[in-house]
Amino acid sequence: MSEAKRLGRGFYWQELALNARYLTYGRTITSADISTFIGTVGMIEVLFTNAEYRRTEAAIKGEVCPGALVFAISEGLVLNATAQETGLAFLGTTMDIKGSVVAGDTLEVEIEVTEVRQESKGTRGIVRTRNVVRNQNREIVMVYEPLRLIKGKPAEFH
Repeated sequence: MSEAKRLGRGFYWQELALNARYLTYGRTITSADISTFIGTVGMIEVLFTNAEYRRTEAAIKGEVCPGALVFAISEGLVLNATAQETGLAFLGTTMDIKGSVVAGDTLEVEIEVTEVRQESKGTRGIVRTRNVVRNQNREIVMVYEPLRLIKGKPAEFH
């Protein structure tokens, strides 16, 4: 009997073409996501912890999701789809928050490859993408452009 092949491996940098675009599956933000995140990181400002304040005074109505959590969930969607076993390092990003996210919103990420090149040493590559995060209404809520170090193809794949 042959050995089972693992599914879901990410892209090697050589498999990514400039301007290629990919779309993740969506993920709904839950109250539990928000509560767990703000409690874990200590982000306990009234906007996130006081329902009466949100109802009567906040500019954003509903259970607000911190931008840092939107970024973290977006990265989870992206990395699970593109970098399993091949992602080596997160080298930095730019980020613009374009709109609010509240509990019950569903996010997906459109990924566009904007830079891909071999690193100066070995077979690793540098990849930059433009990641556009949208809600269920197709409204853009965040745009970020991460730079990553990605594995190259093993010798048996060349």
